[in-house]
Amino acid sequence: MFLDEVEIRVKSGDGGHGIVSFLREKFVDKGGPDGGDGGDGGDVILKVDEGLNTLSHLRYNNIYRAEDGENGESKNKKGATGEDLIINVPPGTLVYDNEKDKILADLIEEDAEFIVAKGGKGGRGNARFKKATRRAPRFSEKGEKGEERHIKLEIKLLADVGLVGFPNVGKSTLISVVSGAKPKIASYPFTTLKPNLGVVSYGEHQSFVMADIPGLIEGAHRGVGLGDEFLKHLERTRLLIHIIDISDVEGRDPLEDFDIINQELAGYNKQLASLPQVIALNKIDLVDNKKISTVKQKLKEKGLDVFPVSAVTKKGVQDLIFHTGKLLENLTDINKGKEEEEIDEVVIKPDFVDAEGPEIEIKRIGQKQYRIKGKLVTELVEKTNFDNQAALRRMLRILKHHGLNKKMQKAGLKEGDTVKIGPVEFDYLE
Repeated sequence: MFLDEVEIRVKSGDGGHGIVSFLREKFVDKGGPDGGDGGDGGDVILKVDEGLNTLSHLRYNNIYRAEDGENGESKNKKGATGEDLIINVPPGTLVYDNEKDKILADLIEEDAEFIVAKGGKGGRGNARFKKATRRAPRFSEKGEKGEERHIKLEIKLLADVGLVGFPNVGKSTLISVVSGAKPKIASYPFTTLKPNLGVVSYGEHQSFVMADIPGLIEGAHRGVGLGDEFLKHLERTRLLIHIIDISDVEGRDPLEDFDIINQELAGYNKQLASLPQVIALNKIDLVDNKKISTVKQKLKEKGLDVFPVSAVTKKGVQDLIFHTGKLLENLTDINKGKEEEEIDEVVIKPDFVDAEGPEIEIKRIGQKQYRIKGKLVTELVEKTNFDNQAALRRMLRILKHHGLNKKMQKAGLKEGDTVKIGPVEFDYLE
């Protein structure tokens, strides 16, 4: 089953907790702190696999989770690091942050990787807090939460040449005779329901990749007949072969068809409409030479290269393919420099971290009620075990050091007001 777009949730592993422990061994009186650090949580990594051409393997799960880091142990043993979760995707996969509607990565090269969700750091054990003035720390840190994201993956095929035209004009037949592609072919519209790729050889040891997308109809750029879903697969191509049915079998006007398809391309993407086009007047085995000459001349007047062909009998096909290959050799690669283009690969911290906010923010939430917020506060809250009085006292010492008391006075707190920090409440004392 071909699937070129999927939405999933990813969750990296949480960091393991550091622990409070003291050395307890025979003949060792009052051993020092030996609580180990927690292990880091595993990352969620997207990796390009050239053997894939669809996202259908990702449609079964709603959320993909990496492994959590393990808690630390006594004797300074660090918890095991959580195993990364690797999600394989096809070449040409675009990664979007679905909630912010922005591109995070464009995965093209084989084995390219992108960390879409970074695992949480493990918390420090109490052994890490020992110092000359604190020989027996009775607190440790909790591990950081892993990142969680709602992402959209979208395939845009990687091809040099795209075939465009109305349904049933012979695109699938052409790609089948010039490459190893084996699309389903029949005499009715919308035979092709998914894009097909084929490698086309020309000259000596030269080749290019051709993409056959389902036929377009009027209104395709607005989504009529799923046209917008198909057109996106042409966005990475460098050149278009526009196939026009010149026969009277379908009762179509070749020149009118040419104009309609180009209007659809322009309506979807002006850059797509500006790509070089080579015209293939197909099914010449079903029409007289006079009509071929008339249509060819009118299209050549537009500055186009026109090749009368018959995909069924292969007449004229070799000339068309050789000309296309030579054109590609002289074209500037529209994707050149794309890898150097700065894609906003922002590693987003968990939602509760306000990286742009002040260190400490005091917000009034009710009569005589205030909440302490900010980047520093939220990081401390995440790492503090509020069931451990020593850990709670340490958090308050750090906030005091960063000016919490002065900021509360400046904010106008009065004796007896309630102050909330994370899940706990305090009475403010002047």
